Amino acid sequence: MAATDPFRLDGKTALVTGAGRGIGRAVALALAAAGAELVLVSRTRSELEEVAGEIARHGGRAQLLPFDVTDSAVMRTAIGGLGRLDILVNNAGLNRPQPFLEVDEEILDRLLTLNVRAAFLTAQAAARRMVAQKGGVIINMSSQMGHVGSERDRTVYVMTKHALEGLTKAMAVELAPKGVRVVSIAPTFIDTPLVRPFFDDPTFRQWVLDRIPLGRLGTVEEVASAVVFLASPAAALVTGSSLLADGGWTAW
Repeated sequence: MAATDPFRLDGKTALVTGAGRGIGRAVALALAAAGAELVLVSRTRSELEEVAGEIARHGGRAQLLPFDVTDSAVMRTAIGGLGRLDILVNNAGLNRPQPFLEVDEEILDRLLTLNVRAAFLTAQAAARRMVAQKGGVIINMSSQMGHVGSERDRTVYVMTKHALEGLTKAMAVELAPKGVRVVSIAPTFIDTPLVRPFFDDPTFRQWVLDRIPLGRLGTVEEVASAVVFLASPAAALVTGSSLLADGGWTAW
């Protein structure tokens, strides 16, 4: 493709957290296909090696950083040691459904630690690098549940994603004068190994599909394509907003 293609990411370095599986893996592969050099982060080295191998087979480059993003000291050191950082996809996250009246503190703390605290600190570390470079893009992986509250047994998850949406807006306003864009992407239920067990329950499956006007789950590739757009020069005027890749869920 021509170098002027606004959807290309040649010469850019992109870090993806939770890159070993599911949405994170698909995002890493899509960014690499668009020309970016990848920095792959997750706790499991073997999964990252598989993703890096696939990127290499298609002519791309990837660096592995196997660590837990909730370890803020390790995370800051890792990001600080990068030669440059143009794109962060803040993707690592967790969901453990429980009825509101039965939520235990262990689950509450785990979701807040990963979905909010770690996301905040990772974005902060990346933003410091980007401000020093005078430019960059931070993409927070949110959810349609960061925009609504109508999901069963997921009050903690919904709370964390609303927090991430607020963080996205506040960061975008503060960092815009420094040349850093901040956006979120809010998918509906996506067909991943982590989601599929929920759909073993036919009642839950039908409840979900009845609320998606397109009538189906999303795919990881569809989310990844939207991330590439947000990361690219084609989205140069987009900051402080959330791209709803939700099949129409929030349009009801």
